[in-house]
Amino acid sequence: MQGAWAPRDQGQSHSRMGALDRPLVILLTYVLATIEFTCLFMQFSIVPYLSRKLGLDSIAFGYLQTIFGVLQLLCGPVFGRFADQRGARAALTLSFLAALALYLLLVAASSPALPGVYLLFASRLPGALMHTMPAAQMVITDLLAPEERPAALGRLGLCFGGGVILGSLLGGTLISAYGIQCPAILAAVATLLGAVLSFTCIPTSTKGARTDAQAPPPGSPWASVFDLKAIASLLRLPDVPRIFLVKVASNFPSGLFMIMFSIISMDFFRLEAAQTGYLMSFFGLLQMVTQGLVIGWLSSHFSEEALLRASVLVFIVVGLAMASMSSVFHFCLLVPGLVLSLCTLNVVTDSMLTKAVSSSDTGTMLGLCASVQPLLRTLGPTLGGLLYRSFGVPIFGHVQIAVNVLVLLLLWRKPVPQRKDKVR
Repeated sequence: MQGAWAPRDQGQSHSRMGALDRPLVILLTYVLATIEFTCLFMQFSIVPYLSRKLGLDSIAFGYLQTIFGVLQLLCGPVFGRFADQRGARAALTLSFLAALALYLLLVAASSPALPGVYLLFASRLPGALMHTMPAAQMVITDLLAPEERPAALGRLGLCFGGGVILGSLLGGTLISAYGIQCPAILAAVATLLGAVLSFTCIPTSTKGARTDAQAPPPGSPWASVFDLKAIASLLRLPDVPRIFLVKVASNFPSGLFMIMFSIISMDFFRLEAAQTGYLMSFFGLLQMVTQGLVIGWLSSHFSEEALLRASVLVFIVVGLAMASMSSVFHFCLLVPGLVLSLCTLNVVTDSMLTKAVSSSDTGTMLGLCASVQPLLRTLGPTLGGLLYRSFGVPIFGHVQIAVNVLVLLLLWRKPVPQRKDKVR
């Protein structure tokens, strides 16, 4: 029967599922994603203070972040092909081992007896293979029927929010109490545990786990969501370039600010590491509530076009507030609007872009959407560092206003066409 799961004692289904049943594999995938995001945000807490301790200025810090973004952007296709060829177990294990190497290099960089600056820059290199989110998405997509996937993939967003909260709290608190090395050591231990769990409990391959799954033919350009030919063909479809431009352009100003936020929190807000962790946890909590509750209610009452325009309008209002911001209290007042506009923009543009392509191309389009954040991490740190050093914090608000006014004019001049879902 199409769409049904074969009994566990039947041939390949049993071998592919490996040590755990399907629900437990999915649950473990959520746990692994939460571990990775928690460690990642602990690392975000470590790097700014470690770079300042080693004598790096905001420009050098921008270079550091740019290297990380470039490596993730360029090596994503290689990792995607590796995951398709070697399976979920190998992909997740490799991602955790790469993270382990990164955190061990951070531990070494914080040692006074070692060349800290060189080790800090070397710690960016394993980031090329840190792609736990795409690997987790692959597991869930392979193991669930199409109608089950949206809710399951949405819960990965909750894992991300949980990682923001836990990682920011742990990172800031541990740095204040025990020094920079402590959260790096804890992250190394946690990622080692993640690698062990991935290798021992995740099935060797989740491809074809469902009886109705079809493997792509050898050499097919659709074998990887990162295939360059597939991406190029989708970008030539009607409406896709304009919607994707709106997604990238509206995200870019706030992305610049968030990339530089750790430096801003130290220099402009005068916050300690623990206080910065509390602030990032507040940000993560708002994101969880917005993604879990608010977006669903809004999408059931308003059209996608209306939500897209409203999110850009909120970006402009937030930009005005950011340009005149003078304290951390003012920032806390504008954070809800910033989170609401970011979440709404990303969800609506993802939905529009998947509707602009055929049902067989939605995975490739979502992979293209996922490349926006590495792109921002690539371009943002260096540009953000230059703007911050030259003009201060208000420039981020001015850039946000200017860019989103242009985006709003584009949307009002030529409304985004509304398309019905192909599959309900």
